[in-house]
Amino acid sequence: MSEILNKLSGQGVSIWLDDISRERLRTGDLEQLIREKNVVGVTSNPTIFASALSKGDAYDTQMHDLAVRGVDVGEAVRSITTYDIRWAADVLRPVYDATGGHDGRVSLEVDPRLARDSDKTIAEARALWWLVDRPNLFIKIPATLEGLPAITQAISEGISVNVTLIFSLERYRQVMDAWLAGLEAARAKGLDLATIESVASFFVSRVDTEIDKRLDGLGRPELKGKAGVANARLAYAAFEDVMNSERWQELRAAGARPQRPLWASTGVKNPDYADTMYVDELVAPGTVNTMPEKTLDAVADHGQISGDTIRPFYEQAWNIMAELKEAGVDYDDVVRVLEDEGVDKFEASWNELLESVTKNLVP
Repeated sequence: MSEILNKLSGQGVSIWLDDISRERLRTGDLEQLIREKNVVGVTSNPTIFASALSKGDAYDTQMHDLAVRGVDVGEAVRSITTYDIRWAADVLRPVYDATGGHDGRVSLEVDPRLARDSDKTIAEARALWWLVDRPNLFIKIPATLEGLPAITQAISEGISVNVTLIFSLERYRQVMDAWLAGLEAARAKGLDLATIESVASFFVSRVDTEIDKRLDGLGRPELKGKAGVANARLAYAAFEDVMNSERWQELRAAGARPQRPLWASTGVKNPDYADTMYVDELVAPGTVNTMPEKTLDAVADHGQISGDTIRPFYEQAWNIMAELKEAGVDYDDVVRVLEDEGVDKFEASWNELLESVTKNLVP
């Protein structure tokens, strides 16, 4: 095992892999990453599945059988993706059992074309929860305004949720409110709150990509590469505020578990930046960092883990956000653009996935 990854885990950061494929599962690669790289969870998204289906022959047999059965492309995609998620959940089940359900989790996203429809999102979440039928599943629901009621409803029904595509601090607070409301409704129904887990996926590198582009136009390059980490650090401060609230303390006393902040989009987009910056600079207890394998390998090799790199830097983070505002960066517009682009990108990947399956549904 990597000493650096051991140190990261020891700081209270759960290491999750931001990738899944049938090939990774059938070769035992995921099991190896669990043993050797401290991986204790897996996240997926439409882009990851579209990429997996475009490589190799791992899906050929199932694709053939689906074609022989004459299923439509929507059912085919659901069958293919849930098969992989169920398999990954079984591989991670020992981690889930060993950590009392804290880790060993696998995330599956609802159809991103439903991101602006609350009722259809919750219906899809219920269907996927039933279809995978594993206690260590997370259903990924996007943090759009329409996604908020779906988050509350899913949690209230005992469905564990990974809230995805969070960019703004205001939306993150709304997400935590939706999660708390769901727990309160679950408690009123008599559900065991200890069985309902949630994480909130706060995106990091995409914030820098968008703001850096604007800083170039504003002639303020000295501020580049600072916004993503500062934004995430302030998200953790908001998380701590909720953890100290009376509302949460009442739910905690009833058996509820925290909704952990999850740092997503941690692969560095700008080659001028350290390739481990979104891991090294976002270390704090009770968090998750989901990494593409390239980032995981980089951290294992030369990550700089030096204790808590979030809570001592709240003031610095606020100062950076103030400097960005003074420079002319419109934060509200940035996060709006990023949310819209995030939904559009996942929808485009979903359509690519549908097209790929359609082409390969050959008896």
